[in-house]
Amino acid sequence: MNPWKIIKKMNTNLIQRPEGGRRPGAALIWSAAISLLLVALAGCGRAPAQSGAMPPPEVGVVTLAPESVSLTTELPGRIDPVRVAQVRARVDGIVLHRNFREGDDVTNGEVLYEIDPAPYKAAFDSANASQMQAQQLVERYQPLVGINAVSKQDYDNAVSAAAQTKAAQEIATVNFGYCTVTAPISGHIGAALVTEGALVSQSAATEMAVVTQLDPIYCDFTESSTELLRLKRELGDGTLKTAASGEAKVTLLLDDGTTYSQAGKLLFSDVTVDPTSGMVTLRAEFPNPDHLLLPGLFARGELEQAVNSQAITVPQRGVSVGAGGIATVMVVGADGKVEPTRVKLGQAVGTKWIITDGLKAGESVIVEGLQKVQPGMPVKAVPFNSTGNSNSAPPASATGN
Repeated sequence: MNPWKIIKKMNTNLIQRPEGGRRPGAALIWSAAISLLLVALAGCGRAPAQSGAMPPPEVGVVTLAPESVSLTTELPGRIDPVRVAQVRARVDGIVLHRNFREGDDVTNGEVLYEIDPAPYKAAFDSANASQMQAQQLVERYQPLVGINAVSKQDYDNAVSAAAQTKAAQEIATVNFGYCTVTAPISGHIGAALVTEGALVSQSAATEMAVVTQLDPIYCDFTESSTELLRLKRELGDGTLKTAASGEAKVTLLLDDGTTYSQAGKLLFSDVTVDPTSGMVTLRAEFPNPDHLLLPGLFARGELEQAVNSQAITVPQRGVSVGAGGIATVMVVGADGKVEPTRVKLGQAVGTKWIITDGLKAGESVIVEGLQKVQPGMPVKAVPFNSTGNSNSAPPASATGN
């Protein structure tokens, strides 16, 4: 029954007069009853006493251990051809024929243009005739000079004239050959820069086409001299080891966000620093059988430059970066309590940070359940399973709790 109804009924009974008057001591009895019922009501609303303290929250931790990590650097770059040949006119004349289709692949020695050869054919024939005549005169004088029928001077002049006509013949042969314009290298030919009927000039070195070798192809990257000096310093003191020759991989990231399917190799780094930018150029070579990479294309390269065989890494989800770039992790101490630790971040490798200062092997870092802990709180540490906990709640810094 409702306690308040009990109070109301008692109050009615106590104050009712048997013969129209108040019962003796009714007020005192009524007051005591009310007090007892209030105490009972207070007891009904009180929660039951707790049987003991709450258990410490469970958190997922990783135990740090040194591991070998390949250090990669992402650098901006531009695609450059291995070879570019500008096809230019080497004689004066009218273009008679164009023998290629724009955008096709051409081979070394393939005929691209034909310049009107008529005047050069005539010069070639004339030089041949002059050379033949001069050579015959030498052959006629040779036996006569021995019997003094011809002076030694006339014979020497004939020999000299024969040599000059021989040189003229070679020049005429070369010029006649230049009327046929061929590809100097194998590669991809672009637009035709002259058409049939155009007048080309040797003196102006008229450009007629451009042939570009696209397979393989270069990509030139730029790296800051400061970063290069740091890398060389760490290689020198043994902190890092050089990536084995022939095993260092260069991965190309295209402008549309995709990764180029063919891996490249680093050829060299420049020996000078650009004084205007403080950058050093590094060149890599990539196979390009499908001609997907074109000269001038911007790309980013991931270069494997060194190996850290004793790297301490922590999953990125376990690192909080606050104001001023200060990075901290939560470490479970030997007493089972949470200790915030300030760390210095190195390079990101996949989903992990390389920790350069602040942690050592054997320490346990919380990567799961950060939203449930506070500094100094005791916790129950269990090994973190990235597969099983991949859909767990994110750290407190990410949720805002």
